[in-house]
Amino acid sequence: MGGNGDYEWQQRRGEVEAPPPKPFYEVVKSTVKETLFPDDPFRQFKNQPLPRKFVLGMQYFVPILDWAPRYTFQSFKADVVAGITIASLAVPQGISYAGLASLPPVIGLYSSFVPPLVYAMLGSSKDLAIGTVAVPSLLMAAMIGQEVNPKQNPTLYVQLVLTATFFAGLFQASLGFLRLGLIVDFLSHATILGFMGGAATVVCLQQLKGILGLVHFTHGTDLVSVMRSIFTQTHQWRWESGVLGCCFLFFLLLTKYFSKKKPAFFWINAMAPLTSVILGSVLVYFTHAEKHGVQVIGHLKKGLNPPSSSELAFGSPYLATAIKTGVVTGIIALAEGIAVGRSFAMFKNYHIDGNKEMIAFGIMNIAGSCTSCYLTTGPFSRTAVNFNAGCKTAVSNIVMATAVMITLLFLTPLFHYTPLVVLSSIIMTAMLGLIDYEAAIHLWKLDKFDFLVCISAYIGVVFGSIQIGLVVALMLSLLRVLLFVARPKTMILGNIPNSITYRSVDQYPKAASVPGILVLHIGAPIYFANASYLRERISRWIDDEEEKRNNMGGVELQYVILDMSAVGNIDTSGITMLDEVKKNLDRRNLKLVLANPGGEVMKKLEKSELMESIGKEWIYLTVAEAVNTCNYILHTCKAKATAMENAASDENV
Repeated sequence: MGGNGDYEWQQRRGEVEAPPPKPFYEVVKSTVKETLFPDDPFRQFKNQPLPRKFVLGMQYFVPILDWAPRYTFQSFKADVVAGITIASLAVPQGISYAGLASLPPVIGLYSSFVPPLVYAMLGSSKDLAIGTVAVPSLLMAAMIGQEVNPKQNPTLYVQLVLTATFFAGLFQASLGFLRLGLIVDFLSHATILGFMGGAATVVCLQQLKGILGLVHFTHGTDLVSVMRSIFTQTHQWRWESGVLGCCFLFFLLLTKYFSKKKPAFFWINAMAPLTSVILGSVLVYFTHAEKHGVQVIGHLKKGLNPPSSSELAFGSPYLATAIKTGVVTGIIALAEGIAVGRSFAMFKNYHIDGNKEMIAFGIMNIAGSCTSCYLTTGPFSRTAVNFNAGCKTAVSNIVMATAVMITLLFLTPLFHYTPLVVLSSIIMTAMLGLIDYEAAIHLWKLDKFDFLVCISAYIGVVFGSIQIGLVVALMLSLLRVLLFVARPKTMILGNIPNSITYRSVDQYPKAASVPGILVLHIGAPIYFANASYLRERISRWIDDEEEKRNNMGGVELQYVILDMSAVGNIDTSGITMLDEVKKNLDRRNLKLVLANPGGEVMKKLEKSELMESIGKEWIYLTVAEAVNTCNYILHTCKAKATAMENAASDENV
């Protein structure tokens, strides 16, 4: 096997070079900028005078200053209609979800007043409608309720919920300011799908308490505890409440189905919850059903949000529980809010900044915790109604907050006779939309591992607890990421006939292997986590190839080409692995050839002794160049050997 000398092909081939060296601080600056600022938000500040930079900075951090000067009366008319429409949904939902969080109903109304106003100034989404959501509400009740009973010690419980909301906002804003939104990215679509479906199932089951008119109910969120609590109290079931609940549930589902079939009549579904509250209240008032087992909300305090900054329980022995609850619910609220905002932004072809959204969510929840509000985000149902109602900007949130303010000032006594069974029906209807079995079936067809993550999250929530389901789903998602890193895809490449293209022989059966040459593709960066695996895998590929060629005959293996086009980076363990592969091939009398290593890889190779060991002449721009050079050497050596044999034969003759 020849390996030295000048060859015509080598003279024509392109040289693989490392990028020009940069000062260390430049490398660190570039890495940090690419990691934390991939969208380069500061490009608009370049070459601008100082006063203009100040104005642009204010517009960047307070988006309402950017679009408000261009706001039109036509947009205002559309936003008023949308705001009043979502207000009709916000009032019953706010009361319902407050009950889900074991909070006084009026706190649900408070939470639809201050946070939407803050978001309207700081948020970057035109469509997101701010309010309370079911899953974080249930999480708060489950996590804080384990430490403090909301019925036995309601004051401390409310203080801990407000404290958890404060830390949720602090955590969200910190992620935004530090540009660490990538943490939320670890909540995969499959994780959220299973988690939301499981939480929705648990919420639906818990609403049977209201439907059946039960007074005492379990604080557990698992299926076994809920079903045991329901069926051990059959003697407490109230048929009056059950009939009323089933009627309103049927009405809400019917309006939802009709609006889905006839999108132009979306407002029917949007108005249905408030209509149910009004009808239920009127029915109870005239029939005195509260005296016959139908529970009602009772007195709601009039007036706007009282300040609650002094209520934050920073000195409480349960502070750790409040912090943990705030972080967990904050992540869930962020994931839902940003996902919903991005989904609707795509319909209108505009972009929302994930880090700005985190800052907006964080500040509105910090402000909310100081004004008697609990955790809020951008729920899908309310945002969908806002979008379908034709909203143009975040002013629809201001209109909604104004409508809620009027309700708090003047209309709260009207909710005295609102039956709890109606609120349970509203929650159940909203939750049924979160159990997306069609998406789960799609996951099964598309990716079995994602389906496993989804089902694990669902089972963990339904049969364990919300925390268990979330942890299980996160662990499986992280396991998949680790498997991608630790077990990268490697494959044998072959030549596509009549081309210089090399592709996987498994994917393209017509791709032909090259006699005497084994081409291997490494499909990921080489780190300490996968270096040992890659070393063993490359060795097995070589053993298998040599065994196959020995059995089938043909040209003996002489070159191993590693296609490193997908190897974006390499660490010291990876360099050591390549050195060990090189030594192993030397012992087998094989030559290691590299094709298309990236810039970072070339820098590491040049700084190590491996470049000298391999030889820069054995590093190529493309697989085709490497194969052609190896073929040239093989044919040249074969021609020389043939000539020498012929010369020896002539001498013998």
